[in-house]
Amino acid sequence: MKKTTLEYRMMQEHNRHKVPDSKLLSGSLIGLYPITLDGGRTTIFIDDKSKEQETRDRYQQRKDNKLNYFVKKPKT
Repeated sequence: MKKTTLEYRMMQEHNRHKVPDSKLLSGSLIGLYPITLDGGRTTIFIDDKSKEQETRDRYQQRKDNKLNYFVKKPKT
Protein backbone atom coordinates (compact mmCIF):
# COMPACT_ATOMS: atom_id res chain seq x y z
CA MET A 1 0.00 0.00 0.00
CA LYS A 2 1.40 3.38 -1.03
CA LYS A 3 1.67 6.28 1.37
CA THR A 4 -0.64 8.92 -0.03
CA THR A 5 -1.11 11.11 2.99
CA LEU A 6 -0.75 14.84 2.58
CA GLU A 7 2.24 14.97 4.92
CA TYR A 8 4.09 12.36 2.88
CA ARG A 9 3.41 14.19 -0.40
CA MET A 10 4.54 17.54 1.00
CA MET A 11 7.83 16.29 2.43
CA GLN A 12 10.81 18.17 0.96
CA GLU A 13 12.75 15.08 -0.12
CA HIS A 14 9.91 13.98 -2.40
CA ASN A 15 9.48 17.38 -4.06
CA ARG A 16 13.04 18.64 -4.32
CA HIS A 17 13.15 18.22 -8.10
CA LYS A 18 10.00 20.31 -8.54
CA VAL A 19 11.09 23.20 -6.31
CA PRO A 20 12.67 26.08 -8.27
CA ASP A 21 16.26 27.02 -7.43
CA SER A 22 15.21 30.54 -6.43
CA LYS A 23 13.14 29.12 -3.56
CA LEU A 24 15.91 26.80 -2.45
CA LEU A 25 18.29 29.77 -2.23
CA SER A 26 15.96 32.00 -0.20
CA GLY A 27 17.99 33.78 2.42
CA SER A 28 21.18 33.24 0.46
CA LEU A 29 23.40 36.13 -0.58
CA ILE A 30 24.76 34.40 -3.67
CA GLY A 31 24.58 36.75 -6.63
CA LEU A 32 23.55 39.80 -4.59
CA TYR A 33 25.42 43.09 -4.23
CA PRO A 34 25.57 44.96 -0.90
CA ILE A 35 24.67 48.65 -0.67
CA THR A 36 25.68 50.44 2.52
CA LEU A 37 23.39 53.28 3.60
CA ASP A 38 23.24 55.69 6.57
CA GLY A 39 26.99 55.74 7.02
CA GLY A 40 27.21 51.98 7.44
CA ARG A 41 24.20 51.49 9.72
CA THR A 42 22.00 49.93 7.04
CA THR A 43 22.95 47.36 4.42
CA ILE A 44 20.64 46.39 1.57
CA PHE A 45 21.36 43.57 -0.87
CA ILE A 46 20.17 43.94 -4.47
CA ASP A 47 20.50 41.62 -7.44
CA ASP A 48 21.08 44.27 -10.13
CA LYS A 49 24.09 46.51 -9.57
CA SER A 50 22.85 49.01 -12.16
CA LYS A 51 19.93 49.93 -9.85
CA GLU A 52 22.20 51.02 -6.99
CA GLN A 53 21.57 54.76 -7.37
CA GLU A 54 17.82 54.23 -7.73
CA THR A 55 17.80 52.20 -4.52
CA ARG A 56 19.76 54.88 -2.67
CA ASP A 57 17.34 57.60 -3.86
CA ARG A 58 14.26 55.58 -2.88
CA TYR A 59 15.70 54.85 0.56
CA GLN A 60 16.49 58.53 1.16
CA GLN A 61 13.01 59.56 0.00
CA ARG A 62 11.33 57.08 2.35
CA LYS A 63 13.54 58.19 5.22
CA ASP A 64 12.66 61.86 4.60
CA ASN A 65 8.93 61.08 4.40
CA LYS A 66 9.07 59.10 7.63
CA LEU A 67 10.82 61.98 9.45
CA ASN A 68 8.30 64.52 8.13
CA TYR A 69 5.43 62.37 9.37
CA PHE A 70 6.60 62.55 13.01
CA VAL A 71 7.54 66.24 13.06
CA LYS A 72 4.96 68.49 14.70
CA LYS A 73 3.47 70.87 12.21
CA PRO A 74 2.89 74.50 13.28
CA LYS A 75 -0.71 75.51 13.88
CA THR A 76 -2.04 78.09 11.46
